[in-house]
Amino acid sequence: MSMIAANMEWLFTEAGDQTADRIRAAAAHGLSAVEIWGWRDKDLDAIEVALRESGVQLLSLIVDPKLDLTDPANHAQYLVGVRESLAVAERLGAPFLVAVAGDEIEGVDRRAQRAAVVSALSDAASILNGSDVTILLENLNTKVDHVGTFLYSTRETLDIVREVDSPHVKMLLDAYHALVMEEHLVAEIGGDIGLIGHVQVADAPGRHEPGTGTLDWADELRALRQLGYSGYWGMEYLPTTETVASLGHIEALSAELGDAAGALS
Repeated sequence: MSMIAANMEWLFTEAGDQTADRIRAAAAHGLSAVEIWGWRDKDLDAIEVALRESGVQLLSLIVDPKLDLTDPANHAQYLVGVRESLAVAERLGAPFLVAVAGDEIEGVDRRAQRAAVVSALSDAASILNGSDVTILLENLNTKVDHVGTFLYSTRETLDIVREVDSPHVKMLLDAYHALVMEEHLVAEIGGDIGLIGHVQVADAPGRHEPGTGTLDWADELRALRQLGYSGYWGMEYLPTTETVASLGHIEALSAELGDAAGALS
């Protein structure tokens, strides 16, 4: 089984504009999992049919609307979005909802903003009680893609997840963002690999497919597996070539790790 999951916003665009068609193209290539971002602008009926007919797993979608959790004034509306997004996740069989902390608020104590993020996620976790869905808090980078974002540290993201202390809240480790921030993944994660629910990948510079940049993905993936990560590698990159060709390098590395042999639990 392939342990590669393709982001349907950027990959398999050759199949057309419809997410359902991209899902079928991913399945035809042999992938068993995909991800999407927002869901309100998509044909959920068509996606549901495509997932069922292809046997592909939808891993994640984003809590919609995306709001700054650093601002308590947004929390009530955000929690409505969590309820609505949970219903979609359950309908489509997705185990993960993705959350970001949002932008840092100028002039507000950082400790207060962090407390607001913890509060929002704790309330969201209560909504997820009784479901099989987990919210994944994602780290971003402030150097290239998300200048001004609040949560740019893997360590702080993990500490917030630990503080929330719910089985329904884990971290989405975006390895691209972490490595752009010049973090050493093993040092930052330490013994907290169990708090990481999913890993996403893109190369740097450029946020293109692995193998186009300067990052040593063989070492990074191996290190995460050795720490105990056993999930999918989420491909969230802008391909420089046709999608199937762009997946070649990462698929070879995954195979070398034994992923394709079904060695993972």
